[in-house]
Amino acid sequence: MQFAPFRMAPRLGQNIPTKYFILADPKDKGAVIGRLADHPIRETVVDGHGCSYRYVGVATRNPDGRYDVEALRPGEWIVQPGLVYALEAKR
Repeated sequence: MQFAPFRMAPRLGQNIPTKYFILADPKDKGAVIGRLADHPIRETVVDGHGCSYRYVGVATRNPDGRYDVEALRPGEWIVQPGLVYALEAKR
């Protein structure tokens, strides 16, 4: 049985550990559609459970330089170096 990572409710304040919103060890799947900070931007990536995520943009940052995790929509995750990917709907 496969499942997607659980995400806490948004608007929890600035003390949220950013690591809770980082997609751990995604595997490259899709074509390279660009570059950021000399890293390739893949159209899609896959997590360890086989769930697929599509590139949707670049993560915004707070004035203190931390990722603005409250700006993420449900199902969105950060992939280093600051790319945002959204979970694709299961077919």
